[in-house]
Amino acid sequence: MTDNDFLRVCALEELPESEPIAADIHGTSIVLVRKGEEAFALYDECSHAAVALSEGDIEDCSIECWLHGSSFDLRTGKPSGPPATVAVPTYPIEIRDGDVYLSLKPKTTENA
Repeated sequence: MTDNDFLRVCALEELPESEPIAADIHGTSIVLVRKGEEAFALYDECSHAAVALSEGDIEDCSIECWLHGSSFDLRTGKPSGPPATVAVPTYPIEIRDGDVYLSLKPKTTENA
């Protein structure tokens, strides 16, 4: 992956701590979450019920879907248990000089 694969999204300080933020980035629905000096990006749709994860809650390093309670790891997108059984795509994030850059090329399971 090259620097050209990444798009500037916002300043890290613009993301509130542990609060999911919905973003449409070049037609892709993304939920962004800041945890300290890190940021995470997942596809903004629960793999179980097709509702926005950005309307859910953050607990530790996971996001919980508000509808049926499925939780997904912010780093890997993997569900922690039923009802969801399929991971949601996650996207590479880089923090450069206090700005959040995102690649729309989803991570694979091997490098998640």
